[in-house]
Amino acid sequence: MSLYPEIEPYDHGMLDVGDGNRVHWATCGNPRGKPAVVLHGGPGSGTGPRARRYFDPARYRVVLLDQRGAGRSTPPASDPVTDMSVNTTDRLLADLERLRTHLGIERWLVWGASWGSVLGLRYAQTHPGVVSELVLTAVATGSRAEVDLLTRGLGTIFPDAFERFLAGLPAAERDGNLAAAYNRLLESPDPQVRHRAARAWTDWETATIPAPPRSIERFEDPDFRQGFARTVTHYWANDHFLGEGPDEGVVLKDAHLLKGIPGTLVQGSLDFGNLLGIVWRLHHAWPDSELVIVDEAGHDAGPAGDRALVAATDAYAGPHR
Repeated sequence: MSLYPEIEPYDHGMLDVGDGNRVHWATCGNPRGKPAVVLHGGPGSGTGPRARRYFDPARYRVVLLDQRGAGRSTPPASDPVTDMSVNTTDRLLADLERLRTHLGIERWLVWGASWGSVLGLRYAQTHPGVVSELVLTAVATGSRAEVDLLTRGLGTIFPDAFERFLAGLPAAERDGNLAAAYNRLLESPDPQVRHRAARAWTDWETATIPAPPRSIERFEDPDFRQGFARTVTHYWANDHFLGEGPDEGVVLKDAHLLKGIPGTLVQGSLDFGNLLGIVWRLHHAWPDSELVIVDEAGHDAGPAGDRALVAATDAYAGPHR
């Protein structure tokens, strides 16, 4: 099954979640269908219309949420005066609960990609009673080891791009936490410093995480680029606000808390995150999960990954009514 046809939301709104933040949400599909919530990547990328197409609109009530500072939520992370100290994982989890209650939903399927898979896993671990299933792709767990791989470890695979990435930082900052160093530049009062840092950060991302043109084109929008880079580095510099220690990340360590929640993990075989074996370890620690490996696909699992994701949501939707 390929993606379902494009559909438009039948309802949307802005939910006040406190701390001066209002998050944008939209619902589409069947108002009486099985509830599902989509968690976008980044952090900071926002949702897009394509995410609606992974669900049968006759059987699902699909909820799309722009996380704090992203997409149409306000205030935007691209605005330098936006307070990022109130943009943390615990607050995003609380936002999900506030939205679920606002929409009158008892339980919902959680669909997440990349950072959205981290958020979805932690949400299921901390609120297991409200998650019916998980469908995750480009799977990550938000561990320090994953950040180290993506900011420094891939430098041996992409030496030219890594040299340019390091050149965007002051010499004294190049041996430490690269996400934190870039975040300091992105918080600079000088707009030119912020602009150069956002460009250098997103250039590194596009060099190391091959993505379809629809994703790369977003980085040509200076506001999107600024908000995205600022949010990613804010989370990566702070261990995704998961309380990481020097050992394996808390999400993988707490995989046993997912017991009883069915899940499907769709992973490209060439996704560089696989170098750490995270998705395999997660799958084996979570007996209720199914792992679908898509050959010759990267972080974006491509058409074969799309088919696997649709097959998963179809299976979890239950019989046609």
